[in-house]
Amino acid sequence: MQKNTDIARKLRKNATKQEHVLWNLLRNSKLNNHKFKRQYPIGNYIVDFVCIEKFLIIELDGGQHNYIENKIADEERTNYLQSRGYKVIRFWNNDIDKNVEGVYEEIMKNLG
Repeated sequence: MQKNTDIARKLRKNATKQEHVLWNLLRNSKLNNHKFKRQYPIGNYIVDFVCIEKFLIIELDGGQHNYIENKIADEERTNYLQSRGYKVIRFWNNDIDKNVEGVYEEIMKNLG
């Protein structure tokens, strides 16, 4: 079985268009000097984006997250991450495509 760090590295190399757009907003401490990491392993999970200092995780969801089995898995994942002290916020890929300004505002609000 591959280590989560190897899987995370592959995920970074194969990012979706929406992940690229959001990463361009988050990278290089552009949001009030808050440092984000992408495709970062936490426990048995790899989160899309995390600001460790603020314990904030950002997840991007595509249409496959509408299926009941994926909704259940997402809920279990969120519960686990919250049990570790993280706040998890989720956006649909469509939010990035059509309302990136709103996504930015929501992230800033959650950074405090």
